[in-house]
Amino acid sequence: MNPDYPIYIVSKGRWESRLTSKALERINVSYKIIVEEQEKDLYASVISKDKILVLPKNYLQEYETCDELGNTKGVGPGAARNFAWQHSIEMGAKRHWVMDDNIASFNRLNRNLMCKVSSGTIFRASEDFVDRYENVAIAGFNYDFFAKAKEQIPPFVLNTRIYSLLLIKNDLPFRWRGRYNEDTDLSLRVLKAGMCTVQFNAFLQEKATTQTLKGGNTDEFYAKEGTLPKSQMIADLHPDVAKVVWRFNRWHHHVDYRAFKKNKLQRIKNIYIPDVVNNFGMKLVEIQK
Repeated sequence: MNPDYPIYIVSKGRWESRLTSKALERINVSYKIIVEEQEKDLYASVISKDKILVLPKNYLQEYETCDELGNTKGVGPGAARNFAWQHSIEMGAKRHWVMDDNIASFNRLNRNLMCKVSSGTIFRASEDFVDRYENVAIAGFNYDFFAKAKEQIPPFVLNTRIYSLLLIKNDLPFRWRGRYNEDTDLSLRVLKAGMCTVQFNAFLQEKATTQTLKGGNTDEFYAKEGTLPKSQMIADLHPDVAKVVWRFNRWHHHVDYRAFKKNKLQRIKNIYIPDVVNNFGMKLVEIQK
């Protein structure tokens, strides 16, 4: 099975590495990749042109950066994510997937065994789960390095931040904003509105860690200014739950999500859910080398 909802990759300066693009192509999942006009030909030299969407400049010009610097420097990936959101609405989709461009693979964690998947079934299974509920605003896969196979963890966690790979409900009254940490900001806004987020541990993303891959925000911001501005922005936008801390030799933001435990899933009325385990045809196969 493959996902029902459209998938978008937001990319800048990574036509050579294009990790997420390669990962999706390996498992035969369709996608669109959003790039800026000046890089269109570079991406078209390595990716089929029918997969490329050029970001309209007005999305960059009108983007809410949440600081006083405006367009004096890059606005971050939020503008392209807003374009993906609108594009999916115009396609008639109820939700859409949007991903960073530095995801090397997609994995399933089951019975303490983490395995790479060979199809898009985990996306379809995630869609089936969230579509059972009225109030799941955002869902996504946890990072593989946060879901340790030797520890007992639940298949999903409610009401926390969703990073880098997101399944977003299209009729939300929000859009992306902020030059930095726009994932955290959007997650907090939907949680403060009483809705839910779902972070899957059963399905994982193998993502390159911050500042380890050339291009994207690494070149745009972090290599020049470090991580303090991005950490400070989320603390300024949400001082009631966020603060700046020094950890692992760099600045981070810390968010207290305990206030959102009261947000409960609301099952869609009269929806039929079979009382059996549905693995969506997935099975564990040993690959002979």
